[in-house]
Formats: sequence, structure tokens, C-alpha cells
Amino acid sequence: MRCLRILVLGFLSLGIVLPGPSQSALYRYGRVGNAANFQASPRPGFDLMGGGKDLDEAFRFLCDRAGGGDFLILRATGSDDYNSYVQKLCRLNSVATLVIPRRAAAADPFVAQTIRHASALFISGGDQANYINFWMNTPVQSALNEAIRRGVPIGGTSAGLAVLGEYAYSAQGDKPDAPNLDSKTAIEHPWSPRITLVRGFLDIPILKGIVTDSHFAKRDRMGRLLVFLARLKEPDGKAIPPPELKIRGIGVDEGAALLLEPDGIAKVIGHGGAWFIDQAGDAGFTEADKPIEMRGFTVRKVVPTHTFNLNTWAGDALSYKLSVEDGVIHSTQPAHAIY
Repeated sequence: MRCLRILVLGFLSLGIVLPGPSQSALYRYGRVGNAANFQASPRPGFDLMGGGKDLDEAFRFLCDRAGGGDFLILRATGSDDYNSYVQKLCRLNSVATLVIPRRAAAADPFVAQTIRHASALFISGGDQANYINFWMNTPVQSALNEAIRRGVPIGGTSAGLAVLGEYAYSAQGDKPDAPNLDSKTAIEHPWSPRITLVRGFLDIPILKGIVTDSHFAKRDRMGRLLVFLARLKEPDGKAIPPPELKIRGIGVDEGAALLLEPDGIAKVIGHGGAWFIDQAGDAGFTEADKPIEMRGFTVRKVVPTHTFNLNTWAGDALSYKLSVEDGVIHSTQPAHAIY
């Protein structure tokens, strides 16, 4: 109770509206702007942010589609730092942060109701395992997908980006304080229990068949995304797509964002770029303790200000091929560049 009291006092010192004591015992909610909700008419759009420093243009993309309504940031841990940032950046009725740190909180009626009232949604960075463990198969997941169907714009950064695709690397196999899963580990141990893939947390039609990854070139995550794609083609009984669905990957670099329209047209902004990957060949899963052999990957790299069409899987892109042999990624680019 002492920790809760300190937290509540901290919110009050910032002039943030709080729910009643019984509600705040489960979750944390802070709001700036008008206390009453505004009945807005949002327009759909999807904001895939690669992590790192926040991009004003990426947040304005969501704000512009919110219809002047209520912008809601969702977290499993952390503070309400985004409230003042978004409020200064955009003209909105309100900006609020809802921290949902356990499944009991996700079942509280106030939480789902707050999501349903939002006219723009943003899932922050952190640990995507928390989002899957705490929110999947709860009223939070239902409310999010209802909002998407209503045309509410939604975005996410870092871990928030990781859960936007139909398929997600959930990080549920990681131990607390373990280093991030890197490409070398994924390639050398493709059946590691750390490689956990889930399906269907969010239902965004244009991201069907897509698995996403963040901090892409900055943290050298190409290899692990290739392994995710290969694993999703294997009949291991988990998160496996129907045979008619083509599985593809999107990697967004730190400092970049992909602004995606419902019709599939996407624009890259910021710094770095985005990589669109599909696989025509098969993965060579030989022995569990041996590095994976993978062939037939086509990569299309799109740099800032350029566009890509997810429906045709083509656009203003540099195209090249990748394969993995003996644990090493080989590229057809000059100097064998991977990115």
C-alpha cells in the first residue's frame, strides 16, 4: 500500500485525473486535457515505429486520424511520460496513459471501457512478453481488436511494434534480465525455447501473414527475423499459418517508422529504413544443435521518404537476396552487405 500511495501522490502532483482507489489498486491511469470523453470520428491507419527516439511525424500521423478525440497510450510498465509530449504535439481532447501490469488489471471493466472510448491508440516500448502474458485472451485484446475494426488508428514502438503483426516474437522464453535474443543465437539455435512465436494477438487486416521486428539494423536483427520466418514454415504445432497464406517479415530500424494506410501503401520516415522480406526457398532444419541452413530470401529495403505497397509487395525499394549457410548470412549486395 505504501508504494501505491507514493504512485498516486506522484500522479496528483502532475495534475492528472485518477480513477477511484479500488481501480488504481490494479492498474495506473493518468490523463491530461479534458476529463470528459469526446465523441470523435477517427480514421484508420497503422504506425510501425522501430524504437529509439520518438518521431514527431509518427505521432502526428496518429493524432491527425484521431478526429480531435482521446489519445490513449498503453503500457505494462513505466510512467506517463508520453502524456505531456503528445499533448504539446497535437490538438486533442485528451491524452492518457493506462498501465496494465497484470491479467487481473486486464479483466477490470474500466480498462476495456477506456480502450473503447479512445480515438487513437499507441502501445509503448518495453517487453512484449508482458503484453502477451497480461493482455492476450483478455478483455484488453477484445477491446483493441474492436477498436481496429471501428477504424481507430493504432501504432506501437519497439515492443509495441513487435505485437502489431499477425505473428509476433513474444519473448516469453526469455529469463528476467536476459540479453535480447540476437541473430547469432537464433541462427545457431533455431529450436531454442527462447524463440517463441504467437499468432493473432491483434487483427489488422493489412498485416495478415506478417511478423515484425524493431531496432532492426541498429541491433543486427536480420538473422533472427529470417529464423522467425523459417520457423513459421515448419510444422511444429505452434502458431503455424494455413498453407495458402504467405508469411513475410517487416523490420523497421531504430529511429525510423512505417506509416501504413489500410490500402497497403506505406511510407518510411525518420532515419535508417525498413526491410520487407519473403522466402521462396526452404529452411534446412537438420539437427537441433546445428545452425540453420536457409535459402531463397528476397529483401526489399526502403529508405525514408520512399513508399512500399504491402498488397503487391513492391515499391521504391532496393532488392537483393540472402541465404544462411554454416551459420553465416550471405548477401548478393556489394561487399555482401546484409542491410
